[in-house]
Amino acid sequence: MKTAIAFFLLGISAAAAAPSSYPEWAYGVPTPENEATAPRDDGTKYTLPGAAGPFTRGQAGGANRTPPADWYPNDHPPMSKIIAAGDPGRGITACAGCHYPNGKGRPQNANIAGLNADYLARQLREMKSGLRHSAEPRKKNAQQMVDFAHAMTEAEITEAAGYYAALPPTVPIKVVQTATVPKMRSQEGMWLPHESGAREPIGMRVIETPADVDREQLRDPHAGFIAYVPRGAPAKGKRLAAKLGCAGCHGEDLKGADAPGIAGRSPSYLARQLYDFQQGDRHGEMAAAMQPVVENLTAADIVNLAAYTASLSVK
Repeated sequence: MKTAIAFFLLGISAAAAAPSSYPEWAYGVPTPENEATAPRDDGTKYTLPGAAGPFTRGQAGGANRTPPADWYPNDHPPMSKIIAAGDPGRGITACAGCHYPNGKGRPQNANIAGLNADYLARQLREMKSGLRHSAEPRKKNAQQMVDFAHAMTEAEITEAAGYYAALPPTVPIKVVQTATVPKMRSQEGMWLPHESGAREPIGMRVIETPADVDREQLRDPHAGFIAYVPRGAPAKGKRLAAKLGCAGCHGEDLKGADAPGIAGRSPSYLARQLYDFQQGDRHGEMAAAMQPVVENLTAADIVNLAAYTASLSVK
C-alpha cells in the first residue's frame, strides 16, 4: 500500500512539475473527476456487421489474459500464438488484445499496421534494454509494454514485428476542426464523451475519441476515430513540419522512409512520442536525430503537428 501511495504521489508531483510543453490531453490520465469505467461483462453476447461471434464483452477484450475475440478472421493473415493469445505464464498479453488483429490499436496505445518491421522490432528491443520508456509515470500501459518486451524472446519480437508490418493501413482518423468539443471522460487513457452531452472550449488540445463508442467498447477493428483539433491547427502544423524538415526522414507526405510513416496515425500517440523525445525518455538508434527537432517545441507546436499528421491520407 505504501508503494502504491508513493507511486501515486510521484505521478501527481511529475504532472504538477511538467514542462509547459506537456500534452496532458495526449496521455488522458484518468482522475477521480474524469474517470470512466469500462462496461462490465454481464454475459450478454454481441454481434457486429458481417463478423464472427457472437462474443461477450469479456471475450471481445480477452479478459483474464484469455485470447481476445477475432471479429474478422478473414481480414488478416494467420496470427502466431504470441499475437493471438500472448503467454499468461510469462505475463504477456496478446498483441491483438490492444493493437487488434488488424493493427488498428487505440489512442492510448498505437496503430502499428504497416510500419516497417525493422522499426517495430527495434522499438521492442529498446523497451527491453531500457532505452525507451514513457515520460509520464502514470501511463500504466507504457510500462506494461516494457514488461512484455522483457519477457519476449527474440524470435517472438521478430514474429510480431513481421506480422504487423505486413498489414495494410487501417481505418482512417476523421479530423474535425472546431472551437468546442464534447466534455470528455477518460477510460484508461481513451477519451469518451461525458453522458451529460455538455460541450466545452477545445483550447490548445487534440481530443481523439471513438466515432462509435459502442462499437469501440466491443473492440471492433473496423470502427474509426474522430480527432477534434483547434481551427487552423492542420495548416499551422503543415508549415511547421516543412520548417522542421520532417519529410527528410519520414518521407514524402510523411508516409515513411528512413523513419516510420506518421501520416494518418493517432495524434495522441504522436504527441506522446514528441514529448518523450523532448524529455529524453526515448533513446536508441534513431532518437538522437529527433532531439534537436523537438527540443524547442511548445504545447501549441505539438498540437499543430499532431493535427496535421492525423489529417494526412495513409494510402
